[in-house]
Amino acid sequence: MADLMKGKRGLIMGVANERSIAWGIAKAMADEGAELAFTYQGDAFGKRVEPLVASIGSDLMIDCDVMDTAKMDTAFKQLGNRWDRLDFVVHAIAFSDRAELTGRFIDTSLDNFTNSMAISCYSLIDVARRARPMMTDGGTVLTLTYQGSNRVTPYYNVMGVAKAALESTVRYLANDLGPEGIRVNAVSSGPMKTLAGAAIGGARKTFKHTEQNTPLRSNATLDAVGGTAVYLASDYGACTTGEIVRVDGGFHVLGMPQTEHL
Repeated sequence: MADLMKGKRGLIMGVANERSIAWGIAKAMADEGAELAFTYQGDAFGKRVEPLVASIGSDLMIDCDVMDTAKMDTAFKQLGNRWDRLDFVVHAIAFSDRAELTGRFIDTSLDNFTNSMAISCYSLIDVARRARPMMTDGGTVLTLTYQGSNRVTPYYNVMGVAKAALESTVRYLANDLGPEGIRVNAVSSGPMKTLAGAAIGGARKTFKHTEQNTPLRSNATLDAVGGTAVYLASDYGACTTGEIVRVDGGFHVLGMPQTEHL
């Protein structure tokens, strides 16, 4: 490895298990020499994440609920007690009621719309605001998005609207924090077999369709997404901010399926 992240400290938010995109990013960061801290929500997720964290030599795990102001305050206070600075944050947090990801978008309830936007979008603003004081030498804020933000994707429904808002948030945060040397970007991967992805109706069909039709005839991998995140958070990404970087095998360039799959 090239030690691209050696000497850098980062917070990873949103690891659910070893198939999480957040874990793929964490593993790539650790392989490149980064020192990592992790948040988890509740004991059940904590038990899943603990052996993964230990496997890369970290012991810094913090219970955190992005919808609970007191817990957010406590989480960043705990982080500040251990570290005197923060170089990057990976925000891999999103949620919507699974029952509303199988029907029609028009049937989205107000409660689920509000909750989805708060968890999937506003939390990035809150996290960036709290991370900022620790980024004394500049830094990087990374989040995750998906093509359903700008193209209608079956069953993605309100999450598409939340991701569109998230991408706009990336641009506004990039402008706000740029003068302080803090870069803000998003990685947009294609469909992946994750816990979150499995919650979306028709996930298997979507995965198969994209795999068959991308220019590379392949869906994204954890290694590919992790490597892209490393680039964005490393010194090589010093002049990249406000971007939505696609890691989807090129699917976003297509206007129609490959002829053999019409």
